[in-house]
Amino acid sequence: MKKTFSLLFAVTVSLAAPSAFAALNVLACEPEWAALATEIGADRIKASSATTALQDPHRIEARPSLIARTRNADLLVCTGLELEVGWLPILLQQSGNAKIAPGQPGNFEAGSVVARLDIPTRLDRSDGDVHAAGNPHIQQDPRNILKVAEALTRRLTEIDAPNAAFYQSRLANFAGRWTAAMQKWDQQLAPLKGTPVVEHHKNMEYLLSWAGLRQVGALEPKPGVEPSAAHLNELLGQLQRQPAKMVLRAAYQDGRASEWLSQHARIPAVVLPFTVGGDERAKDLFSLFDDTVARLLEAAK
Repeated sequence: MKKTFSLLFAVTVSLAAPSAFAALNVLACEPEWAALATEIGADRIKASSATTALQDPHRIEARPSLIARTRNADLLVCTGLELEVGWLPILLQQSGNAKIAPGQPGNFEAGSVVARLDIPTRLDRSDGDVHAAGNPHIQQDPRNILKVAEALTRRLTEIDAPNAAFYQSRLANFAGRWTAAMQKWDQQLAPLKGTPVVEHHKNMEYLLSWAGLRQVGALEPKPGVEPSAAHLNELLGQLQRQPAKMVLRAAYQDGRASEWLSQHARIPAVVLPFTVGGDERAKDLFSLFDDTVARLLEAAK
């Protein structure tokens, strides 16, 4: 009888107390941060993304299912820099999750730990969708990924101290593999330095900066303004005077304008995965950049 009581007591305590091995629930705003959190947290976390690679991260609907996921998150990992300004505040308000409110340890903004490009000197709606804090598409430079990994590890150790040594060990492993991969990508991209390109939207700036590509035109007349026939014809005329080698767009963007320019300017239209899941080859952060580099090299031939 005494043994039975002891067993029942142990079971009751184990059910009532939080498990020491319970996975930290991480909700990322974009797929790249879910992938990075998994690299650092492995089985100590459960990471998911609020968006997919085939969605425009500026324009997401705050569905009830997404609000429920936000309500259950222990850590929110987003880009910030106003990328999610159209939908994240609604999720935070509707979820009522104080742990991940702005300013709390459970709210992590990747954009706050990297050097930002395209910080505007003026703010005017006539200039299109301009982000006051700078260009938010930081994930296209692998150097930024490493900086975010270091900061994210510090935040994980802060909110989950019992697993601090594990997270730090995972970071060291990731950093070693990532540094070696960056050296490989740098070598592969070296022949492309200075290559003139056209982009669909100003979401490739970090990639262009890292790879040394030179932007000579954009399909959008202003950020967030869809290409018009008049603008495309004007751009075509410009390229006849100042040729480009390729036109770039992200997997989530409409391909009609880039295909039109490709045909008329006789340059390759390159669809880049942009983030994890953007195509069947970009399954994680490493293959994301492997695929991106391969597509650029193929177009440059």
